[in-house]
Amino acid sequence: MKKNLLMTLLFSGMMGLTCLTAAGQEIDTTVVTGQKIAGNSVKARKYNLNLSFGRSEDSVKNESAPTGRFGYGITFTRLDIGFSRLIDNGSFKLSPKNDFLDYRGIKTSTVSFDIAYFGYRFNPNFRIYAAAGFDWTLIRLNRNITIQKNTPDLTYVEEPIDFNKNRFSSSYVHIPLNFEFRTKENQRGKRFYFVVGPEVSFLLNGKVKQISDERGKQKFRNDYDFQKVRLGGTLRVAYAGIGLFTKYYFNDMFDTEAQKGLKNMSFGITFGIH
Repeated sequence: MKKNLLMTLLFSGMMGLTCLTAAGQEIDTTVVTGQKIAGNSVKARKYNLNLSFGRSEDSVKNESAPTGRFGYGITFTRLDIGFSRLIDNGSFKLSPKNDFLDYRGIKTSTVSFDIAYFGYRFNPNFRIYAAAGFDWTLIRLNRNITIQKNTPDLTYVEEPIDFNKNRFSSSYVHIPLNFEFRTKENQRGKRFYFVVGPEVSFLLNGKVKQISDERGKQKFRNDYDFQKVRLGGTLRVAYAGIGLFTKYYFNDMFDTEAQKGLKNMSFGITFGIH
């Protein structure tokens, strides 16, 4: 993933998703314009903007949401931005056979978001919904190596140069099934959210991106023995659309015998829970 894409997603999450989810929700925005000063009085005309895609099921005001109702829509929400960690047979320390995957923790990250959902609200405090979206895991390698393409096992070669960037990444399309519990709205129309559920993901591709003075920018795409189908679970705790998330993947990260027991998890900030 390109750096400008990450910045765009981050900006979008912080500036927009906390208040706007085009997922079948209605948004009322009051715009004040045409102000006139007459003596000491100020008059203003108000205009309301309403935006909705899909079937609305939730309220953004101090009202109870409908019960026994389906909801669906096209959305750009549940934007997760955080860090990824590799777990080698229960340890955060990599074993000697996986030491070539040694990475920079502060620059090993994850980004994901949903683009569609379909769900059913049982009552104002509980609903179940399935979603679809995309997920990236971006590993910043420490060693000057190149992961090899089209090999039966995850292999690499040592390089005689120093890379300014050596990133090993995977991208998936994910389908989570979420169970959402939420409190009543307060006087400001805000709620606490607790969301938990399983997730299945399907591999799109793997990627190696390298930048060096000697070779410039290079990109290589392959499946790199990443799991074709990934199973995991997600937990989110949020208030008013902003919160924390953690994800854990139950099966191995790679479909190779040497990397058996090597899993990954992620955690960070989530935007746009509505």
